[in-house]
Amino acid sequence: MLENFNSYTQINDALKSKKTSVVQIVTNYLQNIESKKHLNAFLEVWADEAIAQAQLIDEKIANGTAGKVAGMVIGIKDNICYKNHKVSASSKILDNFTSLYTATALDRLLNEDVIVIGRLNCDEFAMGASNENSAFGTVLNDFDNTKVSGGSSGGSAVSVQANLCHAALGSDTGGSIRQPAAFTGNFGYKPTYGLISRWGLIAYASSFDIIGTVAKSVEDTRLLLSIMAGIDENDATSIQEPSTDFKFDLENKKQKIAYIQETIDMEGVQPEVKEATFKLIEKLKNDGHTVEPISFPELNYVIPIYYTLTTAEASSNLARFAGMHYGLRSKNAVDLETTIRKSRTEGFGPEVKRRIMLGTFVLSAGYYDAYYTKAQKVRRLVANKTQEIFNQFDFILSPTTPTTAFKIGEKSNDPIQMYLADIFTVHANIVGIPAISFPYGIDNEKMPIGLQLMANNKEDAKLLAMVDYIRPNNL
Repeated sequence: MLENFNSYTQINDALKSKKTSVVQIVTNYLQNIESKKHLNAFLEVWADEAIAQAQLIDEKIANGTAGKVAGMVIGIKDNICYKNHKVSASSKILDNFTSLYTATALDRLLNEDVIVIGRLNCDEFAMGASNENSAFGTVLNDFDNTKVSGGSSGGSAVSVQANLCHAALGSDTGGSIRQPAAFTGNFGYKPTYGLISRWGLIAYASSFDIIGTVAKSVEDTRLLLSIMAGIDENDATSIQEPSTDFKFDLENKKQKIAYIQETIDMEGVQPEVKEATFKLIEKLKNDGHTVEPISFPELNYVIPIYYTLTTAEASSNLARFAGMHYGLRSKNAVDLETTIRKSRTEGFGPEVKRRIMLGTFVLSAGYYDAYYTKAQKVRRLVANKTQEIFNQFDFILSPTTPTTAFKIGEKSNDPIQMYLADIFTVHANIVGIPAISFPYGIDNEKMPIGLQLMANNKEDAKLLAMVDYIRPNNL
């Protein structure tokens, strides 16, 4: 039977007491990956490399030179670059592309002896909320194989859920870590924008994208964050402040928490999700914290803002994938024009094409001011309104998603309904604030419910301390 470590502390204790070895831990995960390959979480497993690395780390542990996360096995979303390893963003357009460098965030973890066991399936170019948009097939939810994993970091969430690795890296552009974490009973963390370098993350929408984690505990979330965070000269958007250990003492101080009334009253919010939210509200009130409803009518605008701006940025970012320098080149191309047109037509999936076309439209002459400029102005209004809330409250509470995991195919033919699955999560990306999804109960079908807590800019340590205080349990 494979041991399911719930925190890195448990792994470290088991290694120190010699109850197990890093080689045995890796071997166990490889066996589990093989037994659950039907979940389609991994696109590629680096088994031999992981075993060889485990042997080296066992030696380091023996001689006392091991890093901070020695023996932690992780998977990486297939849009995070790892030198001399394939990366495709789950798209045919990057067929057989091998990365020339390693993402800063991953490099920092590797320097502390983390083991990367493989690359994980995701929605193509991180565009999706169900992991049904991958060129390599849908990721299945381990609790119910007829349900979606969530997206776009579906492989990251399921790999942790199904004990295929201890933790996983993902990216969050509008909820792509938090939503699948909610659907799979994990902790999904989106840091403050700029806290973790984006160098080596294949861009979807550069002013929204951020690398984050799917983990089994707040403890592991904090540990991984403390290693990955910090200044990076390769990323002009990285916060120019040194990293910390992200520990924060609430000092028994009573907190003020706002919950957005519209997220409770909105049509389509599942009754059990509402019930879980009110259950936590009552718990916090009983503990002496102030919890008050607030109105946030701007919630009606977050999806239009998000899809106007992210598609515009995607139109620009994905222009580089043209069948010229790397990746897929159409065999039907005969000249420069057909090389670009046919390679992009054959290489990109339907959802990526849809978003590129939407973005090109909103940036086009005659529509730029009507859509793109207006969306930027409303983004500023949302940021100002959010800051007004944080002038009075410490945190904002809401469900992570309106419902628990839905059926595979249920929303795939209705893009608008699929986009609305992110309605509670895109807020944090629009503003750039930290947010975390944590498991808090199950619905009538035994599927996990995720709740979300957001904090003000750069208050990541305080946010993690508060969720630690709530003490949710992963499923």
